[in-house]
Amino acid sequence: MPIISVFFGIAIRLYHNDHNPPHFHASYGDSEVIIEIKTGKILSGKLPPRGLKLVEEWRKKYVIELNSSWNMAVAMKSPKRIKGLE
Repeated sequence: MPIISVFFGIAIRLYHNDHNPPHFHASYGDSEVIIEIKTGKILSGKLPPRGLKLVEEWRKKYVIELNSSWNMAVAMKSPKRIKGLE
């Protein structure tokens, strides 16, 4: 599962050939969450509040790039890296 972004101890990953709806996996310490790209809806799991807030800020900022990386991953291509928050 390629890591497409890392920031403040949070790793964002996409699976190749994954299922809909388009989503990403975010891990922070021992916690992991799966988040829908378009809406930010949590599909499963959870993160501590601070980590979740950072992931949501990142998702909103890079939603276009995230959709592009999703399309590449499900097509079995290497998704592009996306900047993290600074």
